[in-house]
Amino acid sequence: MRVLIVGAGEVGRSIAASLQDTHDVVVIDTDGDTVRELTYSLDVLALEGDGTDLAVLQEAGIEDAGMVIAATDGDETNVVICGTAKIAGDAFTIARVKRRGLLDTWREARGAFNVDFMISTDLLTAEAIFRISGLPSAHDVEAFAGGLVRMAEFEIGATSPVADRTISDADRFDSLTFAAIFREDEMIVARGDLVIRPGDRIVVIGSVDAVREFAEDVAEDGHGSTDEVVIVGGSEVGFLAAQVFEEHGYRPRVIEQDRDRARTIAEALPNTLVLHHDATDADFLVREHVDEADVVIAALDSDEKNLLVALLARQLGVQRTVTVAETPEYGDLFETVGVDVAINPREEAAEEIVRFTRAGRSEKVAMLEHDRAEVIEVEITEDSTLANREIVEATADLPDGVVIGAISRAGKLVTPRGSTVVRPGDHVIVFVDTEVLEAVGRAI
Repeated sequence: MRVLIVGAGEVGRSIAASLQDTHDVVVIDTDGDTVRELTYSLDVLALEGDGTDLAVLQEAGIEDAGMVIAATDGDETNVVICGTAKIAGDAFTIARVKRRGLLDTWREARGAFNVDFMISTDLLTAEAIFRISGLPSAHDVEAFAGGLVRMAEFEIGATSPVADRTISDADRFDSLTFAAIFREDEMIVARGDLVIRPGDRIVVIGSVDAVREFAEDVAEDGHGSTDEVVIVGGSEVGFLAAQVFEEHGYRPRVIEQDRDRARTIAEALPNTLVLHHDATDADFLVREHVDEADVVIAALDSDEKNLLVALLARQLGVQRTVTVAETPEYGDLFETVGVDVAINPREEAAEEIVRFTRAGRSEKVAMLEHDRAEVIEVEITEDSTLANREIVEATADLPDGVVIGAISRAGKLVTPRGSTVVRPGDHVIVFVDTEVLEAVGRAI
C-alpha cells in the first residue's frame, strides 16, 4: 500500500521508519535539508513541498495512496492536509493533533474535517502517565483482550527483591507469563534459569491482579503504592493527566504558578486540589508535604524545568518521578540522571499511529523499547499455525523470539503452558521480536 506521510519531524520520521519495509512510503516536508537527509537514511521517497497543496499531493501519488498521515506540528495544518487529500483520492486519512478540543469535536461527528482517524498527542501522553504511574517500577503498560490482560515492562533496581534471582524463583503467580528481558542492547527471551540482574527491563504478560502483584514484588523499598499523586504544571498534559486520575477514583494535587490557569483547573476538576505556587520552591513543597507523595509528575511547558522539579522531588524523598520530555534526546538523559520515567509526547503519537496502521488481523499492538519488540493480540483462525495444537508443539514451528503471553477464551483468561491447546476463536497475546514480526504475522 502507498502511504503518504506529511511532516518529517520526530513523529513522521518514526512512522516512516516503521512502515518502510512493508509499504510504499512517501514523505513530504517543507524543509529541503530534511528531505535530502531522509532520502539517504530511509527507504522512502522524500519530496519537498507543502502537504496542504493539492499539486504536491498529486506529485506524491495521492490518487494511488491507501493512507495519508498528517503529522506536522500544526493542528489546523494536519486537518487541512486530510481535507485536501480527500479532494484527489479516497485514501484513509489520519490526523495528529495536540489539543483535545479538536479530538472531542471529531468524535462528536465521526468523519468531521474529512479525517478518518484522529489522535490527540496531549491525551495520549496523559493516558501514558496514568498507566505508568499506577504500577511501581513500570516503564510501559498496555491493556489487551478488552482489559482482561495486562502487559508491563519493569526496570529492576539494585535493591529490588527479584534482583539476582532466576525467573523460576521470581515466578510465584498462576496467571503471569515472563516474556523477555532487555539488557543493555540485548533482548533475551525468558527462560526459567535466566538470572534477573539490576538494570534489566523485564516484560511480563498476565492478569491485572498478577501484574500488579508482580509490580509490588519488583518494587524497591518505599515504591509499593500510588495513592498520593502530585502533578506539577497545569499545562494541557498536566490538566488531562489530573482528569484521567480523577476518572479512576484518585484525588490528585496540581501545582500551577499562573493564577488564572490554576482557577480554571480548579473549576473544571472538582476532585483535584489545585495549589497556586511555584513548584521549584523547596520550602513550599515541604510545607505542602509533597515529599510524602507516592509519585510526582512534572508536566510543565519546559523540559529543563521538568527535570529540575523531578530532581528536587527526589531530593526531598519522593520515591517515584515521571516527567514529560518534549525533546527526544532528553528521554534517556533524564532517566540516566535520576528520573524514573520520561515520556515523550511525539513518541507516544508516533507509536499510536503505527499501532493503527499495523493492526490488520491484530486486535491490538504495543511496541517496546523503541520497537525492538512488539506485543500483539491476534484472533486465531482455523488456518493458524497455533490452531488445535499444544503450544509447545506449535511454537516449535515459529521463529525464535516469540512467546505466547496469554489467551482470552470466551472472555476468560487462560494462562498458557506448554500443554495448553489453542483453539480457533481464541484471542492470543504474543510477544514478538520485531525482526521476525512479518514471519510470525503470516503464521498466526
